[in-house]
Amino acid sequence: MNRRTWTLLLFLAALWGASYMFIKVGLRDLSPGMVVFARTALAALLLVPWALRRGAFEGLRPLLGSIALLAAVQVAAPFALISIGEEHIDSSLAGILVAAAPIFTALLASSVAAEETLTPKRIAGIGVGILGVALLLGVDVGGGTALVGGLLVVLASLGYAIGALFMRSRLNGPDPLGTAALAMVFSALFTLPWAAIDPGDAPGLAPLLSVLALGFAGTGLAFAIYHTLIRDAGAVNTSLVAYLSPGFSVFYGALILDERIGPGAIGGLVLILAGSWLAASDPARERAAVPLDAQ
Repeated sequence: MNRRTWTLLLFLAALWGASYMFIKVGLRDLSPGMVVFARTALAALLLVPWALRRGAFEGLRPLLGSIALLAAVQVAAPFALISIGEEHIDSSLAGILVAAAPIFTALLASSVAAEETLTPKRIAGIGVGILGVALLLGVDVGGGTALVGGLLVVLASLGYAIGALFMRSRLNGPDPLGTAALAMVFSALFTLPWAAIDPGDAPGLAPLLSVLALGFAGTGLAFAIYHTLIRDAGAVNTSLVAYLSPGFSVFYGALILDERIGPGAIGGLVLILAGSWLAASDPARERAAVPLDAQ
């Protein structure tokens, strides 16, 4: 990869890592439902015009049902689980826990795809990653509502994994830009009633700016950059962002939100990233579909 590609990759990791901070600040005044609705609606406002200019919606009409299901599983539900979870845990911990998605992908892929086998390397990666999640939940998250919040974020990473496998099997052909734009539209529609029933309080300046940044930059712009990297550098090189963004989430949480980064977080981060790398570093992973978000 050239210097421009590396710069875009690092910028994308920084954007996705910042999303958890933006969610945390937005939740100071807004409800989780309003945060998710605003995030997806703002992302749709950015992605839909771009997709129209690119002609990325061609051939998607017969796939609207599949895209709506993908939106529910890989966008609306994970975004909701993360937002609810972050009411109880730090943003940095949420960013680390979401990094477990490749571990779930590897585990589930072996049961739904004949060519995906549980090799010793992949089994080791799954085991190491699960140990990292357990360490993080047991040491830094603790019990009570914090544990519930942490488990909700883990469920979100499972949703990302299920969505990635669904996209690979049902939506691997169409332009991912058009698929993502429509998924954001569907997700905004799905979460609109929730946001209308419980919008939260009138946002102050910091929560308002955070949600705007989350929607336009952390979701809409981030996918635009991701799509560019897939085209210019390939899916395998672009997948490196999954190992870079948790570090940024920890950095933002500690520096800007003054979150405490304990030994469980550090140990869990190392184990989860190592497990994800082992579980996803099989050549067959190159065939994986492009996820809609990362985070």
